[in-house]
Amino acid sequence: MLNTFYLMSISSAIDNFKSQFDLNFIQKDRWRYMLQGLGNTLTITAVAAIIGIVLGVIIAAVRSSYDKNEESLKLRGGFSYHLLKFLNGICKIYLTIIRGTPVVVQLLICYFIIFAASSNGVAVAIFAFGINSGAYVAEIFRGGIMSIDQGQFEAGRSIGFNYIQTMRYIILPQMFKTVLPTLLNEFIALLKETSVAGYVAVTDLTKAGSSISASTYSYYMPLLTVALVYLVIVMLLTKLVGILERRMRKNER
Repeated sequence: MLNTFYLMSISSAIDNFKSQFDLNFIQKDRWRYMLQGLGNTLTITAVAAIIGIVLGVIIAAVRSSYDKNEESLKLRGGFSYHLLKFLNGICKIYLTIIRGTPVVVQLLICYFIIFAASSNGVAVAIFAFGINSGAYVAEIFRGGIMSIDQGQFEAGRSIGFNYIQTMRYIILPQMFKTVLPTLLNEFIALLKETSVAGYVAVTDLTKAGSSISASTYSYYMPLLTVALVYLVIVMLLTKLVGILERRMRKNER
């Protein structure tokens, strides 16, 4: 009797899963919403991450250059000191504003105020998340640069490199190795932050799951599927960075 009961329960659960799967993904080709949402989420995350890295490198270079050379530049004075001081001030204002306000508010400001004439929600989301990510990446990179021993800068100068060449060929490669795990965490956070892109009419992964749930009045399967997709992407990113770290350690040997 018990075996029969268990078999009937399992069969009923399988039938219920099939009916829910058919309702949420097969009927009316609702799986296309999920595919479109995944594509938009990955596009926004990837391009925003690139923007964040570019901004982060520039801002970190300005901030660390000012912090490391403030005293010597101040003694010499001149245009270089005042220019670097001005750029450092601009960077600090940018960092304060971006890190001091919620990303969803920044997204809404970009969509409804700065780019009010644009109807391309994906492009606006890329801009907003890229600007937001740049602030956090900049501080990650700045911390990495400041952790490099001053002797590395002096070694670069001793072989004839100027400051920019020293940063490019000696400091930045070492910095990337140091900050890679922290940088991964920032990209994971960026991936999950894109879930608010639906506020500006972007069909991201989370918005797709919510739309399906609103149509079918079934919530557990679409939302659990969204959570599972995010989890798989994060696990793949973690695995990729682990491979990169191992290769970097081999290169150091």
